[in-house]
Amino acid sequence: MNQLVFIQDNQVVTDSLTVSEVFNKRHSDVLRSIQNLECSTDFTERNFALSDYTDVTGRVLKKYFITQDGFSFLVMGYTGKKAAEFKEKYITEFNRMKQQLQEQNKPSYMIDDPIKRAEKWIMERKKLERLEEQRKLDEPFTTFGKVVSNSNAAINVGAFAKMMYDKHGIKMGRNKMFQWLRDKGFLIKSGRERNNPKQKYIEQGLFDTSVTVVSRTHGDVESVTTLITGKGQVKIAEMLTKEKGVMVS
Repeated sequence: MNQLVFIQDNQVVTDSLTVSEVFNKRHSDVLRSIQNLECSTDFTERNFALSDYTDVTGRVLKKYFITQDGFSFLVMGYTGKKAAEFKEKYITEFNRMKQQLQEQNKPSYMIDDPIKRAEKWIMERKKLERLEEQRKLDEPFTTFGKVVSNSNAAINVGAFAKMMYDKHGIKMGRNKMFQWLRDKGFLIKSGRERNNPKQKYIEQGLFDTSVTVVSRTHGDVESVTTLITGKGQVKIAEMLTKEKGVMVS
């Protein structure tokens, strides 16, 4: 059996392709089921993230990343002995991967194993060094820019959309934020690299990417996540607040 769940954007998820394979359903039917779910828009945006992948023929097709809550909602109507067995395996894998993610995020002083503690300490030091480098790069920015990029680390588009709502009341959601970034020319609009940042904006330090490899029956598939750097958060936040007429003190 293929890998059931994996870590994407520091969150444990599965995807619609995996669900269709495991439960022996056509992927198009799973996509239709997701689109027809009778749940709130807020629940959908938090638990079903639209993405795409390239199939063996080179076509770019859509899929969804699905959280544990989203998975539970989706497969609620799947019945039968086999379906029950796969649901149980999924739940086990979600819990196991969540535990693994918690271990990865645990600070070094809480790790008992001396070797793992040392490895984690080295990672933490490197992260602090990167944050210090970013701080120096951000020094010329305005006070507003410093506040917006206070997180320093690059974040995904969904997290940035949430930050803009929390800080400035700009309600766009992940998918609308992707659309806005495409319309403004930051992201590639179509093809295999749709929603990936354009190279010139990566070189300008506004965007970055992370790659997740997921095992499939026809081989490994790479999934690219677009990340907005601290510098990028400043620029895009300034553009959005001006466009939406939001006053920033």
